[in-house]
Amino acid sequence: MHDNKWAFSNEDNHIIKIETDKLEAVIPKKNPKHWMTGIEKGSFLDKTTGFREIGDGLMVVDWLMESGSDENYGTQMIAPNGHGVGRYTWYENETELERKSYALMAHGSNHRKRIVEGPQLCHRMKPVQPEIICATDFIAVKTTYQYEYAAPDRKTGSRWTQLVVFPKGERFFVLMDKIDSVNDSKEMFLRNDTPGCIRHEKGNTFSEIYLSYLGGPKGVCIPSSEFFTSFPPDLKFGYRRDLNKTPANFIRAYHLRDKKTGESGPWLAGITLEPSIVYEAWCSQRPGNIIVMILEIHGKPVKAGESFSAAHIVGYFDTIADMHNIYNHYKGHTVLTADNSDWRLAR
Repeated sequence: MHDNKWAFSNEDNHIIKIETDKLEAVIPKKNPKHWMTGIEKGSFLDKTTGFREIGDGLMVVDWLMESGSDENYGTQMIAPNGHGVGRYTWYENETELERKSYALMAHGSNHRKRIVEGPQLCHRMKPVQPEIICATDFIAVKTTYQYEYAAPDRKTGSRWTQLVVFPKGERFFVLMDKIDSVNDSKEMFLRNDTPGCIRHEKGNTFSEIYLSYLGGPKGVCIPSSEFFTSFPPDLKFGYRRDLNKTPANFIRAYHLRDKKTGESGPWLAGITLEPSIVYEAWCSQRPGNIIVMILEIHGKPVKAGESFSAAHIVGYFDTIADMHNIYNHYKGHTVLTADNSDWRLAR
């Protein structure tokens, strides 16, 4: 247990719980409530308002991927119970009508992709032992994991690192996902949820979503009613770097509300500090009352031995203007480091 008056961490065999003067959060080590990686489902508390995250966790990480088809891999791609690297869920890979329909809703039909290394970390990552870093004005948690499975003709062993910094006096955390690759790729990317998915029934947990990269320089607010019916990710509210102009900022947020009283709460936002690092992002309603906020980083050529990363700020904000103010203060960075003396952002 670490305690420095304004913040403390408490650790057991399953979780690391962080509590600051403004927030509470849990980082899973094994047997999570929902997903490994990121911030555990329902644990992210805003002490100012009493609201919590309403999805399946925050900044949850998936596979290491690239653009292209896995059609020729055939039966070489095997992942029993998720342990391995299977073929990407893509409508042209499916023969059963129900699976084909799910694939279209989950991943669309106009940008084919394939897995480079697995497992899907949120689903199948084995237990980890993160490092806790405590300093005078922040507390941080660093988790690393090596991918265990690879597609045909690829190596295993690329390393994923997630560093989460909780600064004193702030209602947000700063986070970096980093990949040290052991493979070459013409267009490698890492997939996560930024800030995280949204669970709702006809908008009972949120009133609107803000996407800064749509609708002009001020972004757009989308009412919850747009998400009452399922739609694929390539139908609307998406972003692709090859099809869209790089925006001045990349902010995705949802406006919380109390599902019992309807009372308006704060915004929960995910702010990517360097917009050009975003390869593709979507905000789509899937069957099952879930909005998926997938974000893919890098999507550029990578050689074995090279690294790439993205830095984000995730937290609670009272207004959209507050989100932009924080972005303007920290913008332009893709690297986050921390030691016992300080935390730092870099380009």
